[in-house]
Amino acid sequence: MSFPPRGQPGAGMSKLIFEFVRPYRRWVVIILLAMFAQTVASLATPWPLKIVLDNAIGAQPLPKWLAWLLGPSLADDRMGIVAMAALAIVLITAINSVGNFFNFYYSESVGQWAADGMRMRVFRHLDRFSLSYFDKTQTASLLSTITDDITMIQSFVTSSMLDILIDLLTIVGMFAVILWLNFDFALITLGATPLFLLFVLRFRQSVVQASRELRRKQSDIVAIVQEGLQSMRVVLAFGAQDTEEAQLSKASRETVAAALRARKARSLLWPATGIVVSICTAIVVWRGAGLILSGAMTIGELTVFIAYLSKFFTPLQDLANISNNIAQAAVAAERVRAILDIDMSIPERSNARKEGPKAGEIIFDKVGFSYDGAKPVLRDVSFGIKQGQFIGIVGPTGCGKTTVGSLIPRFYDATQGNIVIDGVDVRDYKLQALRSRVGLVLQDTVLFRGTVRDNIAYGRPGAALKEIVEAARLADADEFIAKLPNGYDTEVGERGLRLSGGQRQRIGIARAIIRSSTILILDEPTAALDAEAEKIVMKALNQIMAGRTVITIAHRLSTIRNADNIFVFKDGSIVEQGTHDELVTLDCVYAGLYRVQFAQAEAAKPRHAAPPL
Repeated sequence: MSFPPRGQPGAGMSKLIFEFVRPYRRWVVIILLAMFAQTVASLATPWPLKIVLDNAIGAQPLPKWLAWLLGPSLADDRMGIVAMAALAIVLITAINSVGNFFNFYYSESVGQWAADGMRMRVFRHLDRFSLSYFDKTQTASLLSTITDDITMIQSFVTSSMLDILIDLLTIVGMFAVILWLNFDFALITLGATPLFLLFVLRFRQSVVQASRELRRKQSDIVAIVQEGLQSMRVVLAFGAQDTEEAQLSKASRETVAAALRARKARSLLWPATGIVVSICTAIVVWRGAGLILSGAMTIGELTVFIAYLSKFFTPLQDLANISNNIAQAAVAAERVRAILDIDMSIPERSNARKEGPKAGEIIFDKVGFSYDGAKPVLRDVSFGIKQGQFIGIVGPTGCGKTTVGSLIPRFYDATQGNIVIDGVDVRDYKLQALRSRVGLVLQDTVLFRGTVRDNIAYGRPGAALKEIVEAARLADADEFIAKLPNGYDTEVGERGLRLSGGQRQRIGIARAIIRSSTILILDEPTAALDAEAEKIVMKALNQIMAGRTVITIAHRLSTIRNADNIFVFKDGSIVEQGTHDELVTLDCVYAGLYRVQFAQAEAAKPRHAAPPL
């Protein structure tokens, strides 16, 4: 899956995060208040030690405001001052701990719910796309974005973003206090900070690029593993385990290489910042010792300043290390935004009908369609289907017959002409209303994880057990379902592989029946079945055709022999139409297909040995 190029790395990350965090702004206010309390506690941490060194052990008088607060008797008691300083240390730690609790508790809530909203928005957005998007997009890439990328953003919101905000508040607060304590020392700190930030920004771009490449490689791993696991029967049948392992090994090694390309920048950040901090600290100690000896500074003031200096650079070091998390979150946000910015949804008109078609009369009027906008699949297709008719669509592979069935429920939109159902253009129906009146039975019925009951009710969620059983009975599935270990509560396995092809097809038919559809589209429903299973499935289909408009896209002509009308497609156009007998008599395309299949059927009949003489 390719993503469009983005602007400045992380440019859209803040906007994306704010969009999904905004519904939880009350929790964000609590987080900000807790962060403010933590910042104040962090700023106050070295002051009790200063009071002990200068005012209890040393001979410096207490500040007037503190002496007034403690009262005359306690202000003159040095051990009392030490006791109050010790109590202040416990109180500051308690405030910091309470703030940390609220930060963690509510930031986790905000992160999880924001990720939930983002996940559902992306999935809902994809859910409305035309099938043409999925025809050319790797499922594994979408899966990687919905899971890994959103999880990465959620982790950033929960932890890294909170750390960044606290660090920024701490930097601003400590720099203000440092300026107040000693202007010369503050200039030393200020002089080192731009160099530090330039170093961080210098390597951030390379980290972002490496992270972007890493996410692409990780998506490749997901794709290889997903395809390999889903196709395990084919892998085992062809003995292709070594091939699959080689593909995975190649993708895995490329992922490792992409991850290691960012290590230089990340590995240099911490040592470089450590050197900057040590140089600044050394200058402060050297300069501070001189001021203490000259009587211009107290030991307590130097202790506070060194503590602040260390804490001042700690957030900067944290920001440097978090830059990798920022880069990864920015790339993840790019991938999420790339999906949300795509508009390939099937459009709905504002005044579209909320009621679906009830009769099922269908008209194709000069319909044309192309998947890529260049090569036409359908050309000037026109035909009509009356209410309750059973029609067949046949033709050689690639002639466009399956596309006709996909245009009726608007899985794709025709690029030319109009499709009208019950006198209304399909684009004038609400999508859900239109599709609720169309039932589909496909060549390979896909069952979802869950029970037989769940899969039949998938056609109409909330259906009662009585309705499910009746749909299964009409689909000739009730008998075999009753013999399953847990009946309707039997788990079908992944993609229904615990059931035979014929059983899956009959459950698919029951799923179509329970929708009470006006229109029934059968897309080669027996093509993958043997003769015995075909008879059972056709029996089930014949029971539900009455009263419905039925369109059967057929490869086996036996399934449409009794159709009211048959449309023969070739190269995207209708070249013949009529009943089975009429088309055989016409002796053109349909008759040729019929002769080929008749010859194949004769050849497949078992040959009996000659009786002994």
